[in-house]
Amino acid sequence: MMSTANLEKRVEALEREVRSLKRLVKKSKSDQKPWWERLAGTFKDDPVFDEIVEAGRKYRKSRRPPSSRSGE
Repeated sequence: MMSTANLEKRVEALEREVRSLKRLVKKSKSDQKPWWERLAGTFKDDPVFDEIVEAGRKYRKSRRPPSSRSGE
């Protein structure tokens, strides 16, 4: 069985590590822009991304119910 003194040392070490990790997380969050700001513009002028967008548009259009208007 672990002695009380040994257990206290281990708890203190864990508490120090948690404080250190919390500081890292806080610093990391404050240094970063929101995910959507980091992503915005990354696919500009990318022909593959343009193909993906077009394929998505065609798929969504194919899933719509038939239109009562002709030519659409």
